[in-house]
Amino acid sequence: MNPPVPNSPGPGSSIWIRCFSRIPLFVWYPVASFLAFLAWRVIPYRRHVVEGNLRKSFPEWDDAMLERAIRDYYRGFADMLVEVVRSPRLTPDELTRRVRILNPEILRDVVAPLEGAGKPALLLAAHQANWEWMLLGLSAQIGVPVDAAYKPLVDNWAEIEMRKLRARFGARMIPAQELLGDILKKRGAPRAIVMVADQEPVGSERKQWLRFLNRDTAFFLGAEEIARTTKYAAFFIRLRRTSRGHYEAEFVTLAGAGEQLPAGEFTARYARMVEEQIRSSPPDWPWSHKRWKLKKPLYGA
Repeated sequence: MNPPVPNSPGPGSSIWIRCFSRIPLFVWYPVASFLAFLAWRVIPYRRHVVEGNLRKSFPEWDDAMLERAIRDYYRGFADMLVEVVRSPRLTPDELTRRVRILNPEILRDVVAPLEGAGKPALLLAAHQANWEWMLLGLSAQIGVPVDAAYKPLVDNWAEIEMRKLRARFGARMIPAQELLGDILKKRGAPRAIVMVADQEPVGSERKQWLRFLNRDTAFFLGAEEIARTTKYAAFFIRLRRTSRGHYEAEFVTLAGAGEQLPAGEFTARYARMVEEQIRSSPPDWPWSHKRWKLKKPLYGA
């Protein structure tokens, strides 16, 4: 089981985080709306990147639809920022109200069945809506150990604070480059292994090129290689915003335990699920990120 959960950030948190996290969300949300307006209209934050990515991904939109999506993107992103600031003060009860796990039993049946031995399972998610609260919700609610892969931040202070935040409901954080070694070391330990795998791979990583949001897009193959090596069951976490500050997460089977897939099929399934999720709520994906910096080679991949 996961370790006990504190109801406060603890003495190791920075003073400003302890102060700001005490401010309730009904106070924070007007601040978020103001920040979103600044980023959208007054001091545009990567407006050219957001608009360019959306235009190419949704060429069928007219200018009015595009502008609404841009506005809603900044609103949703600002909401996520203040929600993360508030996160150190979230209680388990409040988190359960705000992040609803629709079908936890599908995961428990693999990791912690009522009869027989449990097995590890892979959980793949995307940077949709508030993915930070998604991890906290999983850690607090599903009733099985949660290990989460992440890419360490460059800034040491931010790295320390985000690790504290992400782990406060019991998740064990594992740097992505150490994940495979950790899986092999703890191969038989029943647990949920979480990966957010829609980011662009770096130039040195093995990658697969797929058609994604109307563009040639590189996906890194780490998750597929782990699934093929371990033969663990894999699930996609479909996350959606139901209202301001409220989310629903649903597990969708990505690959069954031991399922033999052709090379590239696992990654292709994941990419299709991510795209379906984005198309269901376009403003909730991070369009200000330069996702398509890598260009597909002219000859081969």
